Amino acid sequence: MTVLGAHAIGIANIAMNGTVLDTWYPSPQLDVNPSSSGTERLGAHDLPARLLSLVRLDEDRMVEQVAVRTTIADLSEPPQDAHDVFLRLHLLSHRLVKPHDINISISHLHPVVWTNKGPCLPDNFEDVRTSLRSRGLIHVYGIDRLPRMVDYVVPSGVEIIEAERVRLGAYLAPGTRVLREGYVSYNAGTLGACRVEGRLYSGMRIGSGVDVGISASLVPGQGQMTVGNDCSFGVSCAVLGINLGDNVHVGNNVVLDPETPLYYAHDGQTLPASSLEGQSNWSIKIESGQPVARAI
Repeated sequence: MTVLGAHAIGIANIAMNGTVLDTWYPSPQLDVNPSSSGTERLGAHDLPARLLSLVRLDEDRMVEQVAVRTTIADLSEPPQDAHDVFLRLHLLSHRLVKPHDINISISHLHPVVWTNKGPCLPDNFEDVRTSLRSRGLIHVYGIDRLPRMVDYVVPSGVEIIEAERVRLGAYLAPGTRVLREGYVSYNAGTLGACRVEGRLYSGMRIGSGVDVGISASLVPGQGQMTVGNDCSFGVSCAVLGINLGDNVHVGNNVVLDPETPLYYAHDGQTLPASSLEGQSNWSIKIESGQPVARAI
């Protein structure tokens, strides 16, 4: 049986208490049937010349930057540690694997202060800020387990208006536009050219030609959810935990979860919205105060 794994050489930021703040893998690669999993620190002789200057002690941030080699024997197994998680996130944003194709969780990651000078521990950040002021103004992008994707990976052929609204681990196909109010989490994304002005939560995968309108939300129910090709989602609508096929159009302000009563105009039945599971060619709009489905 073929087992898909991965390996990469990267630079990790490790706080003085041993917390792994991040690991950057510039050139991750997939493996078939690798023999083992784990992360090892590398010496200078193991590093490409372009990474040598990044191995150092950053006393102002109280962080050590070290070179590591991470190997994952089986991407279908849960991550072992923070290095493992960051490699999986890079694989997604480099488009080497797609959302739903690997086992991924961020439970091994810790909250980090993400700054323009590098990641820092939250607990001592005010002391660190004072030290870093000698390097100029400090910009704090957020305090979160995940950083912005574009600080680690910039995929070709995409448009992202607000960098902080796309997390590392997002998968964006060429031609995708994430507009100012759009948001794409890790292990979520687009398989073809799409317009995203709403929110794609972790575990959400949409096909090609999908338009996610402003303030629309696509929320997986049990960890994963799929939308097919050529669908659209209107302003402030939401779909929670219902997989949809192709050519499904959800109108403005429609909210659908599996238990939402949905009136089918062609036969007069009212069924739970879960009846849409996997179906194609529907238009759902609010009519007389309730969501109504009409075949296209």
